[in-house]
Amino acid sequence: MSEERDRQRPVYMIGVAADLAGVHPQTLRIYERKRLVQPQRTRGNTRLYSEADIERLRLIQDLTQNEGINLAGVIRILELEDERNSLVTELKYLREELERLKRESEKQELVATRRQTIVPLRDDAAIRWAHSEKR
Repeated sequence: MSEERDRQRPVYMIGVAADLAGVHPQTLRIYERKRLVQPQRTRGNTRLYSEADIERLRLIQDLTQNEGINLAGVIRILELEDERNSLVTELKYLREELERLKRESEKQELVATRRQTIVPLRDDAAIRWAHSEKR
């Protein structure tokens, strides 16, 4: 979990982020206006980019420069990727919950089975039945 936190920590100012992503700082401002990337801001309103932001910027560059996808297409691809990631997380949670419920159900079945097989000591009918079987 701390690795993910480190990836999200804003550390790079716009010039460094632009160099790392292989773009001009003005391109980063355009991407921000189009909401392709959302750097955090300092109290002085300086943009700070995280390692995750840099990875996203590199992906955007790859899609636009190498794959020939326009920014509208990139926006849609990133939306779908975010949705996929959300669904994967939800699926993982639901699988874990299903396993928990299965274990709980199995425990309850075991307890119910044990209760059915134990003859109550004070059940007079069961005692009479037991004595009649011995004769």
